[in-house]
Amino acid sequence: SPPPRPMAEKKRPRRTRERILETALALFNRHGEPSITTAHIADEMGISPGNLYYHFRNKDEIIGELYAAYESSVTPLFAAPPDRPPGVEDLWLMLHLLFERMWEHRFLFRDLDEIASRNRRVATRFAELARRGERTVIQLCEGMVAAGTMVATPRETAALARNVALVSTYWLPFQRLESPLAEAAPEARLDRAAYQVLALIAPFLVGEARALIDRLGGEYLQGG
Repeated sequence: SPPPRPMAEKKRPRRTRERILETALALFNRHGEPSITTAHIADEMGISPGNLYYHFRNKDEIIGELYAAYESSVTPLFAAPPDRPPGVEDLWLMLHLLFERMWEHRFLFRDLDEIASRNRRVATRFAELARRGERTVIQLCEGMVAAGTMVATPRETAALARNVALVSTYWLPFQRLESPLAEAAPEARLDRAAYQVLALIAPFLVGEARALIDRLGGEYLQGG
């Protein structure tokens, strides 16, 4: 029989690499990316800095991989339903799932200017992802206009999509400024963030679509 493959040797680096990413993500989210060095990550893991550098040459490489994971989790959300007219529920679901993934990688948004100024590759990919999100919002709005549940001109739709991207991108740092204790109850805050973005579109909705936004607003405003 053939000799056994050296599976332990192959798997161990992969496991260490994943642990580095998980540890870095937790530390970045908790303390902010600028406050954490590769030495902090290695110390938290109980490994030597040399072991960490075997997998990542510097902190920006770690950030690049964490951003790639975020991008991969978000990209499937940016799609209109292929077999039916879109509704406000599709936009609500997309926003809710988007904010969940943003929360999981919240350091990217809280330290966005710092990261983007230092890591041009991440900045470029982030900008393209934001544009993709804008295009999806335009597509959803155009579908609702065609279905008669939304009344807006193409110029208004484009402005709405840009405002949705703007509010979504900077919601997390604003939330932290508004309520430093927001970390204690992220779920309610994420729902409120999704509603806040939908409130931008609400004035252009009619009929049941507008009524749904009004009901959501009553729930979240009442809940604080």
